[in-house]
Amino acid sequence: MPKTVKEMVAAANAAVPRISAAEAQALHAKGEAVFIDLREPAEIAASGKVPGALAIPRGLLEFRVDPESPARDPALGKPVVVTYCASGGRAALAGQMMQELGYADVRNLGGFKDWAEGGGPVEKG
Repeated sequence: MPKTVKEMVAAANAAVPRISAAEAQALHAKGEAVFIDLREPAEIAASGKVPGALAIPRGLLEFRVDPESPARDPALGKPVVVTYCASGGRAALAGQMMQELGYADVRNLGGFKDWAEGGGPVEKG
């Protein structure tokens, strides 16, 4: 039976732990995580991003994070991956897909606004 997008996001949210802005900021400060911004370039240009975050639109993620891809960023070797987007749905789906590709510790920050409203530093896009 086909799934709805709502069901897919709910399953992804159940599989990928959601973390608070404070938890994400602590990981960022320790340099223990790579952050992936899944928003489109225009979204990032309008609001900025987490400093040092990899800007990989959701539609390109599989091709850029596949462990066998020559386009894979070396930063993906950090022990923790934190995904985020505008509201958290793309981040949850992306996190679940990364788990399927073998990433052991993937977490969902949710939306970029959670980071910014939580006092996280912002790098201009």
